[in-house]
Amino acid sequence: MSALLDLALPFARLIDPETAHGLAIRALACLPAAAPPPDDPSLALRAFGLDFPNPVGLAAGFDKEAEVPDAMLGIGFGFVEVGTITPRPQPGNPRPRNFRLAEDRGVINRYGFNSGGQDPARERLKERRGRPGIVGVNVGANKEAADRVADYVSGIEAFGDVASYFTANVSSPNTPGLRDLQEERALDDLIAHLLDARERAAPSVPLLIKIAPDLALPHLDAVVQVARRRGVDGLIVSNTTISRPESLRSAHRKETGGLSGRPLFPLSTRMLAETYVRVEGAFPLIGAGGIDSPEAAIAKIEAGATLIQLYSALVYEGLGLVGRITQGLSAYLAADGRLLSELVGTTARERVAEPFPG
Repeated sequence: MSALLDLALPFARLIDPETAHGLAIRALACLPAAAPPPDDPSLALRAFGLDFPNPVGLAAGFDKEAEVPDAMLGIGFGFVEVGTITPRPQPGNPRPRNFRLAEDRGVINRYGFNSGGQDPARERLKERRGRPGIVGVNVGANKEAADRVADYVSGIEAFGDVASYFTANVSSPNTPGLRDLQEERALDDLIAHLLDARERAAPSVPLLIKIAPDLALPHLDAVVQVARRRGVDGLIVSNTTISRPESLRSAHRKETGGLSGRPLFPLSTRMLAETYVRVEGAFPLIGAGGIDSPEAAIAKIEAGATLIQLYSALVYEGLGLVGRITQGLSAYLAADGRLLSELVGTTARERVAEPFPG
C-alpha cells in the first residue's frame, strides 16, 4: 500500500494539498497490520528512557488525530508523534491553509491546530495499547482558551496512560499569541504545571518542549536555562518558521503561515547546533526541519540531534524516503566506523561559528 501511495504522488500534487493529505490518511488507515521492516542493530538507541529501533521519527502534523500511528510504524519510522491535539474540538483557520512550494521543495501551512479534540484521539490510542512501537502525543491549547496552561495540563492528564512521551507545542506560529509561551516567565510557569501534572498522571512518561527556529539567541539562552533548571526530558528543534529566505521562488512564498521543508533546513539546523552547545548534554534533542535525504539526516545528527523527525519531505519524496534514510544511515555508520551516538553534535561548534543563514 505504501508503494502504491508513492506511485500516486504525481497525481496527488494535482489536487488541493489538504484534500490529498486526507486521502492519504484514509488509505493508510486501510493498511493491514504489519510488522515494520527489520532495522540494522547499529541504528538502535536509547533516549528519554525509551528504546528506539532507529532514530527516524514522524513529526507531529501528519497524523493529527492519531488515526494511523501503527501504519506509519509499519512503514519503518522508529517512532511516531501524533497531534497537535487540543482539549476541545476546533476547526482551525479557514481553508485554503496548506500550500506547496514545489520549486523550493517546501510547504507553508496555517492550519491553526485543527483538532477533533482529546476524546476521539484518546479512544484510538487506547485501542492500540499493548502494541509495540513508540507513539508520542503532541498537545496544544485551544485558540479561545481562557487559560492556555490549563489546556496543556489537560493534555498530560488525558493521555498519560497511552503516550510514550509528551510534546508541548508552544511554537506554532498559527495560533495568535501561542509563541508568547516561550517567554522565560511564561515557559517556566508552564513547565512547572506540566511537570506537576505528569507527576500525578504519568510519572514515567518523558516531557519534551517543541521550540521555534525564529528565537533570537538571547531568547534561546533563556529557553534552555528554563528547560535545564526545570528538568524537562528534551527539546524538539524546531517547528516551522515565519521567516522567508530570499531564495524562495514559488508563487506561494508570501502566504501567511509556517514554512517547512527544504527551505527550513539551514535555519533549523543552525538553531539545533546553537541549542546543542547550550544544553551541554543535559538532555537529548530531536532535530526537525528540512530532512529529505540520508545526507540531511546525517547533517542533522552531527549538528546535535539524537533523534530526527520529518514530515514535509514526504510530500515530495514519498513514504519510501524513510527506508532510504535508514539504509543511508546504516551505510554511513558501516563506512565511518563510529557508533550512531558518537556522531551526535560533532559539527555543532563548527556550525555556530559560521555566518547565520539568511
